Amino acid sequence: MGEEEFDEIHVEPLSDDESKAAAASRIQQQQTWVDVQLRAAMERGDFDDLPGAGKPIEGLGEEHDPDWWLKQLVEREQLVVLPPSVQLRKDDAELDGLLDKQNRESAVREMVEQFNARVLWARYQTPVGPPFITQPRDVDETVERWRARRTERLAAIPPPPPSTRKRRWWRRR
Repeated sequence: MGEEEFDEIHVEPLSDDESKAAAASRIQQQQTWVDVQLRAAMERGDFDDLPGAGKPIEGLGEEHDPDWWLKQLVEREQLVVLPPSVQLRKDDAELDGLLDKQNRESAVREMVEQFNARVLWARYQTPVGPPFITQPRDVDETVERWRARRTERLAAIPPPPPSTRKRRWWRRR
């Protein structure tokens, strides 16, 4: 094909009816493709022995609850979902223990700053559940208390026993 042949090719745009018909045809072909894939997977046995096979779906009783799957997830995974005020109280009580596991002051500062950011965020949200009473922590004061606890822990560790290894014969001089 010469260059002049390309110039002669002209594509006319489709009318609205033609474009709608083309879109409907593509959707129909897509549904056919999906059906073919599902049939092939069923023939291979990909859907055999799935958990809950042959059993009714739980949670679909007389009244339809749109959150039935969420409630099952919470029950199955044993998740605890608390209102923000209660969760932050719990986190505040556990924060010192988490900080004591840290070895670097920068990590302690970062954890306290993240906690403070969560407290401030929760203050500006619509109250849900019990009243919100958790206060942000002073970062420097919390770090000083962490340092003091760390020094106490390190002082409580007994020193290693003196080495009773014999010197090698070539090092005895």
